[in-house]
Amino acid sequence: MAEPVERPSTEPPGTPDGGLKARLGVRGGANNWQFTAVSAVAGLALAAGVVLAAGPWDSGQRKAERDRAAAAERTGGAHHDPGDPEGPAPAPSAPAVLAALSGTVTQDAPAGAVRDLRSVLDPLMENDALGDRRAAVVIDTATGKRLYGKGADAPMTPASTVKIATTVAALGALGPAHRIPTTVRVSDDLRTVTLVGGGDPTLDKAALRALATGTARALKAGKAASVRLHYDASGYSGPSHHPIGPNENIAPMSALMVNEGRQDDSSKGPAPRTEDPAGDAARTFAGLLDHAGVTTKGAPAPGRPAKKSRTVATHLSAPLSGLVERALTNSDNDIAEALARQTAVAAGEPADFNGGRRAVTAQLKKLRLPLKGVNVADGSGLDRHDKVTAALLAGLLARAADPAHPELRPVLTGLPVAGFSGTLSGRYTTKAGGTGFIRAKTGTLTGVNSLAGTVVDTRGRLLAFAFLASGTTAPTEAQAALDKLATALGAGKR
Repeated sequence: MAEPVERPSTEPPGTPDGGLKARLGVRGGANNWQFTAVSAVAGLALAAGVVLAAGPWDSGQRKAERDRAAAAERTGGAHHDPGDPEGPAPAPSAPAVLAALSGTVTQDAPAGAVRDLRSVLDPLMENDALGDRRAAVVIDTATGKRLYGKGADAPMTPASTVKIATTVAALGALGPAHRIPTTVRVSDDLRTVTLVGGGDPTLDKAALRALATGTARALKAGKAASVRLHYDASGYSGPSHHPIGPNENIAPMSALMVNEGRQDDSSKGPAPRTEDPAGDAARTFAGLLDHAGVTTKGAPAPGRPAKKSRTVATHLSAPLSGLVERALTNSDNDIAEALARQTAVAAGEPADFNGGRRAVTAQLKKLRLPLKGVNVADGSGLDRHDKVTAALLAGLLARAADPAHPELRPVLTGLPVAGFSGTLSGRYTTKAGGTGFIRAKTGTLTGVNSLAGTVVDTRGRLLAFAFLASGTTAPTEAQAALDKLATALGAGKR
């Protein structure tokens, strides 16, 4: 069982230098394409209205052993009504720029390329800050060839980088356009209303209000002024608590919850969590239904919809692509676990931890990647029983870049941008050459540090990488060592 974790700190390991201009002055003599890439990142950051909050937390990971969490607005782009004539025109489609990967991503690269990369990475891999076990893999995504490997097939605890596996599996099973429904069903006699959860952890009060309004409209049309309210969270089974136990980093597992069971106004990071997510959601819905003009008799009670009932209101979550991006950018444990369960449902497995493990593993097998020694124990990486290899993580990222797998692209677009977003917003500063160039998922547990993502090197190649370290004793130094490895891929001689 994974050890309990405490409330995290918003203070990043190493305070970033202030000012966007200072962050961008990271590479002396950058050529035109590098300047363009940085400018693009800067434009995205500014266009978001500085929504991306400073202060990384690796949700439920080692930083969750400190004092408090950042309360910041959620990330994401603007949403426009597709029928709005004033909205932006659709972006033109770009032709594919990468050749499709072959069936395996473990081919050997030319000896010269391997030798050159070893000269860059081997000395950095010897850093004592990386603990007593290290593993690394680098893949050229355009060719699928492995450019570097050290301990590539050694199963290690991945911490939150396991979310890469979870999100790849969910996208493969359901597709990026899939939405999770929350519905309201009314019995034929209009006496009973049932709020049915479909497993959307991002359901919010505004969505519940819309459901209540639609429900009240249907009931009033049938002259029903009062009802009994039931709520159905039977879509999930098994233990409700993650093996780490009650914790501010993750709510109890429930197919029906509002705002991830948070009891404050936060949208990400650790927060006080309710012990009764479904009941709280139903009570909130009851109040909104009353406000809409339909009285509920007594307290809401658990129950399935009547056999003869009809759906009168439906709310759909954001597309799976958006949920994946949010899970990766913010290292959101609740969304990650929900995605594992959605994958289980799609596979006909029980929507519990074991069903999620089997379903995710089955999806990974379809990608023909090395799974020897791999154990996906949960969706979030909070469980120390998770074991993955650097070869698997880098291979998953390479698959996500493969033109043959466009459904996996949100895995890449959801990766935090070094120095700008999510859990990498404070990891790269003026002195870090990877600022704005590296996109990577972080992973941090006590004694475990990992980093897996992508970077464009000086020859324009998109490289997928995974660096895993165990037995670390100084997390700040370990993170810095990992950051140097990723930076070297973008700037090192090849």
